Amino acid sequence: MGTLPIDDEDAALYTIGQVAALLEVQLAFLRRLDEQGIVVPGRSPGGQRRYSRREIDRVAEAVELIDEGVTLVGVRHVLALREQVAGLQADLSALRSSPGPTAP
Repeated sequence: MGTLPIDDEDAALYTIGQVAALLEVQLAFLRRLDEQGIVVPGRSPGGQRRYSRREIDRVAEAVELIDEGVTLVGVRHVLALREQVAGLQADLSALRSSPGPTAP
């Protein structure tokens, strides 16, 4: 049997109501994150927001930061920096594991 969409972290499967209930946040909060470009979920053919597990994790990170007193603008910057650091760490790891140049 092949991979199911539920196994894909990026599959947009969860409705805004499900995410709100799961994370105990208001629908308006999730809409605000979308409007601010902090968490932009996919859309169903009918235009309804659909969240992936990766996006749900990002919302949870935003909630934690806001609980610590970070503004929405600050949340956007912190999450962008975290993504940048993760990308740089992956690049560094790849460089460290690749064979070095050979001497003539």
